[in-house]
Amino acid sequence: MRTVKNLVKKTFGWIPAGIVCLVIFFALFGYLASQMGTANMLNTIMNTSHDLLLNTVFYLMAICVITGAIGKIFVEFGVVSLLEKLLRPLMKPVFNLPGVASLGAVLTFLSDNPAIISLAQDKRFATYFKKYQFISLTNFGTAFGMGLLVIVFMVGQSYFVAPFVGLFGAVIGCIVSTRLMQRFILKAYPRFKDEPAAEAEKTEIETEAHYTKPMFQRILDSLLDGGRTGVDVGLAIIPGVLIISTLVMLFTFGPSASGEFTGAAYEGVQLLPWVGEKLGFIFEWLFGFTDPHLIAFPITALGAVGAALGLVPNFAAEGWIDGNAIAVFTAIGMCWSGYLSTHTAMLDAIGYRRLTSKAIMAHTVGGFIAGISAHWIYVLVSMLMA
Repeated sequence: MRTVKNLVKKTFGWIPAGIVCLVIFFALFGYLASQMGTANMLNTIMNTSHDLLLNTVFYLMAICVITGAIGKIFVEFGVVSLLEKLLRPLMKPVFNLPGVASLGAVLTFLSDNPAIISLAQDKRFATYFKKYQFISLTNFGTAFGMGLLVIVFMVGQSYFVAPFVGLFGAVIGCIVSTRLMQRFILKAYPRFKDEPAAEAEKTEIETEAHYTKPMFQRILDSLLDGGRTGVDVGLAIIPGVLIISTLVMLFTFGPSASGEFTGAAYEGVQLLPWVGEKLGFIFEWLFGFTDPHLIAFPITALGAVGAALGLVPNFAAEGWIDGNAIAVFTAIGMCWSGYLSTHTAMLDAIGYRRLTSKAIMAHTVGGFIAGISAHWIYVLVSMLMA
């Protein structure tokens, strides 16, 4: 791998980055403009972004506010602590992690990937881990990021069994990603097997806050604080949904019903479906996808799960998705949940940026396994329910 990087650097390293950026930019939008016309392309970009903002982002933000409030209530009144105690026995045999890691799974499920880092920066928490286990928390926590939001969103699309099948698939993907990352770490740094992540004296982690406020005040504060956090998350997903989803849709959808480009929202050049048709047999066997357009979801989830969710209503309107697709989308959406845009920052926050490539490789494999598992589990569940 290093030899290839050195060869690429030696061959193309003399080219200024600005020139590379301009070549990619004009190649990308030049191709779109040549197919759609420059005016139509620009109008489609603006109209698609505007419609996504009004009809998708605000819907996702509403879900974020509700799930944020629920999550805060769970933390305030000890539900998170209870879940952590129930899940603790599974951590060592399943994920090769200490029992306290279950707290990270619950918190990222209720919020987002970075929650595991804020927890990992607690020295008391870190003392329970060996270094290789501690570093693998990046993969472990990411696999559950925004899980509650993803499941509630999918249920909101009138699918009730498939999202929970997807949740089970995400857990399988998490096992693969976490253990594979641990293996990569130990291969590169064998000494991390016995080195503790932190030297501080172990103390019992307190997960439930105790307040002297009246019950009604605690409920009200939790709902409002959690809802406010949901607003922050809703605002944070706006760039991903508007930029990434718009770009993906330009390569996913086709022209208007008349076969001409009019500049309306959700028109495009259908490049991804063309790729999907060429590789359709692979995606059909792996994920059970029945339409080539569906590959847009996994591609988008690499960068932002919120943006990927923004594709679902339009897929549903076109009649491209079914229960199996929802199960696979849930599994991949949860397991990947924008890891390409968060892994570097997360590993940098705990001081192991040099292991980013290994973490990304392990999580890529885990995401594929999550989607494959969700598909075949859904097939089995459908047979049992038939």
